[in-house]
Amino acid sequence: MQEQLSTTITACRICDDARLENVLDLGRQPLANSLRLDASEEQPAIPLIICRCGNCGTIQLTETVSPEVLFGEYVWVTGTSQGARDYSQLFYERLLQRTGEKPLFVVEVASNDGTFLQRFRQGGHKVLGVDPARNIAAMAEAAGVPTMAEFFGLDAANQVVAQHGHADAVIARNVVPHVANANDVIAGIARCLKPDGVGAIEFHSADVILSELHYDSIYHEHLYYHSLHSLGLLLARHGLTPFDVTVSPISGGSLVVYFSLTARPQTAELAQAMAQEQRLGVGDAGAWRAFAERSARHREALRSLVAERAKAGKRVIGYGASARSSTMLNYCGIGHGELAVVADKNPLKHGRLTPGTDVRIVSPEDAFAEKPDAVLLLAWNFKDEILKEMASDRGWHGEVIVPLPNEPVVLAT
Repeated sequence: MQEQLSTTITACRICDDARLENVLDLGRQPLANSLRLDASEEQPAIPLIICRCGNCGTIQLTETVSPEVLFGEYVWVTGTSQGARDYSQLFYERLLQRTGEKPLFVVEVASNDGTFLQRFRQGGHKVLGVDPARNIAAMAEAAGVPTMAEFFGLDAANQVVAQHGHADAVIARNVVPHVANANDVIAGIARCLKPDGVGAIEFHSADVILSELHYDSIYHEHLYYHSLHSLGLLLARHGLTPFDVTVSPISGGSLVVYFSLTARPQTAELAQAMAQEQRLGVGDAGAWRAFAERSARHREALRSLVAERAKAGKRVIGYGASARSSTMLNYCGIGHGELAVVADKNPLKHGRLTPGTDVRIVSPEDAFAEKPDAVLLLAWNFKDEILKEMASDRGWHGEVIVPLPNEPVVLAT
């Protein structure tokens, strides 16, 4: 089955260099969004390993899973997160600062349910989403956001230009790392943009992954773990020049890099961010070897914290059935023997099982109705939002295990 689902790369996906060094092996894992209704359903496991290109330094997965398998139907809906909805306004304002207040034509790559494009639409701008997940694209259309149910690349970009003309802005939030042929996506963005247009790519930054130990952000959907340096090299291959960067609150450490076809002066913020990457050694093989060693130690520490409570007869639940939680649970060996249920707000996930670890996913209302003693905060990157909800909306107090960033900690709430 693995041969049908994935292929192993023999050269870098970006620069085609064959010098690849394995960095961290997280074991054979099921696809992070393969949420079964029944544990008897077949669930193939695929190697989850990151490697480093010896030429351009790009960190990437060794396996490429068919995109039709990963994204044909999708269960992550942007609008289910209050944090994402709040951030969409800030993202909108920041982009307008760099494009000007004129009426814009904005194209979003992997637009999901249209949450971010809604801000532009409400501001009187023309919008178009492009997303391959048919179920999610239909949700966006129903909400008034025009959406092409397509994989974005040069072919889709030619369709956009032919039907709508060139765009003033093209945004791609947390999608470029998902696409094996990233050169095709960036070529499509370059094709869509007006000469004076602005592109914006949001990505989970490799410097944050490295420094704060975000190994849980590694899963089969994320083929790349980009730095500003590696992403800059990719953009340059298609005539695009980065000129600015901002910090995003999403994923516990993301950046948004702004770029254009017509070169603009580089901001001090971008220069400082690139210098920080260099200080951290994001491009160095040794830093990633140390990352692998820290990840192994973290696994043992987190498993011990959860297992001790389960063995003592305490009811422990998880919160957040995200893709990154799948990596953490499988790598750490935490499953239905330790967790009673996993709470998640997304109704598309309710009644299903966490991939590989088979913990039933339920609504937060159902999870907290059972009065758990402790919560493993799998969605730790939304910590403040969830802690507030558990206290004020649920009236719940107890132990909260916060696994990341860095070492796991236990909070008494």
